[in-house]
Amino acid sequence: MAALWTDRRRLLAGAGGLTAATSLGACGNAKIVGFDKVKRSLDICNQGEPLSLDPHKASGQWENNILGNMFVGLTTENPLAEPIPGMAERWETSEDGRTWTFYLRRASWSDGEACDAHDFEFAFKRILDPENLAEYAAILYPIKNAQAVNQGEMEPENVGVRAIDDLTLEIQLEHPAPYLPQLLMHYTAYPVPKHIVERYGDDWVQPENIVVNGAFNLVRWWSNYIVHLERNPRFFDAPNVVLEHLYFYPSNDVNAAARKVMSGEAGWSTRFPSNQVEQLRRDLPGFVRVAPYLTCNYFSFNTTRPPFNDMRVRQALTMAYDRDFVASQIYRTGERAAYSFVPPGIANYPATARYQWADRPIEDRKREAERLLRAAGFGPNNPLRFEFSHRNTSDNPRVAVVVQNDWNSIAPWVTVELRGVETQVHYANLRAKNFDAGDGGWIADYNDAKNYLYLLETRTGPQNYSGYSNPVYDGLVHQSDFEADGARRGQLMAQAEQIVLDDAPICMSVFINSTNLVHPDLTGYEDNISDYHRARWFGIRNA
Repeated sequence: MAALWTDRRRLLAGAGGLTAATSLGACGNAKIVGFDKVKRSLDICNQGEPLSLDPHKASGQWENNILGNMFVGLTTENPLAEPIPGMAERWETSEDGRTWTFYLRRASWSDGEACDAHDFEFAFKRILDPENLAEYAAILYPIKNAQAVNQGEMEPENVGVRAIDDLTLEIQLEHPAPYLPQLLMHYTAYPVPKHIVERYGDDWVQPENIVVNGAFNLVRWWSNYIVHLERNPRFFDAPNVVLEHLYFYPSNDVNAAARKVMSGEAGWSTRFPSNQVEQLRRDLPGFVRVAPYLTCNYFSFNTTRPPFNDMRVRQALTMAYDRDFVASQIYRTGERAAYSFVPPGIANYPATARYQWADRPIEDRKREAERLLRAAGFGPNNPLRFEFSHRNTSDNPRVAVVVQNDWNSIAPWVTVELRGVETQVHYANLRAKNFDAGDGGWIADYNDAKNYLYLLETRTGPQNYSGYSNPVYDGLVHQSDFEADGARRGQLMAQAEQIVLDDAPICMSVFINSTNLVHPDLTGYEDNISDYHRARWFGIRNA
């Protein structure tokens, strides 16, 4: 069998797409490397290479997949991604909803030092300190004085988080935030070890220095190759953690990731090529997992410079894009064309906002797009030329070709050039406004419309990729923060969403589903709308 295994690896290495799949059936009894039941190890094809494993420096889902196994916040996720007690065993809320008191369990870092309320206070003040340059800090702006501190208007000690004693933490808010237990699951709200960060500075996340409070320790991190985590015996729930080792491999190429699962070199891939779903279901019975997902793909227009500082240009391109074709022909796993910003399934939201031209045929929309571009001053004597940047992962390159064709077909004088970029670099360019138009996606950090609408607030900063600023929009979102009536709050947010759709700083594409390949003998993996799957819940069938 060893020779056959070697031949199989050679075959897969040279195969394009998934064409080697049907050649693998004869080797069904080959040694499983990616899910070793004896060693209790799992190899994972992750979406990208982490830029950082510091919870205050991370910004991508591929980093979240790793960090969520290393750290636990005040709340954490159950297998269905619902908030449950994490480091906090329970909490209380004041009548006005603005003061939350958390009562922590006795727990330790992986070096044996106590992990307590002081670490949480330190962590919240650290991530909001502008000197830390945390690009995701704006998600914590519901905390009292968080925005003022993050924008350098107050000192970090003014952040509304304080350790009352070792096991009691108080968080004061600017406004009621009923979604706070969900928000506190996010890695921006993880504790960091004060004693280690103060000793090593930014080097605290190096494998030789790092300590964690979650289910798995960081053992090694070889850049662009592997992140190896090992079970943490000091984790508060360590006796119930089955797996001993997790190996994360950056896997920008979803076809290659699928081949690794087919060959037995990986037991889980966090994405697969959606257009190959039927072949994968045939060749990997029981592996394919497709589920609704609180995420959207959209294109940002850089409104800070021409030509996208002109709303007519943005509206024209948004109108001329055939998102229905992309949803049905590029994706093959039930994706829906996006005619709104907030995806279906968001809790307590009326979902009334929609592109006003959504029901018009695509040819009518393209004629209107040409009229808008001519009104903006473009035509044969002043052609419109710009670059569309896209992620070189998953189905994004194929979507980009459709985008290019749709926009070029508006008129002969429209020219769109494509630029494929590595995912991490691409998002860095978006945050730095170093692009003309660019694709992107947003995965809900918590199940509330605010998690989408905050992206386009003026105050959000780097994650407002388009640089959009509309005081009326900002005012409606701000007003919704202080609205106690749930129905009225939803109406205010829907009004704000409609403004964004009309102004078109972004072009909505599709609401995608999560697509995972999971070994059927890996138990404890549950489909959920957040696509969060923490290995502390995993077990082994037929071990």
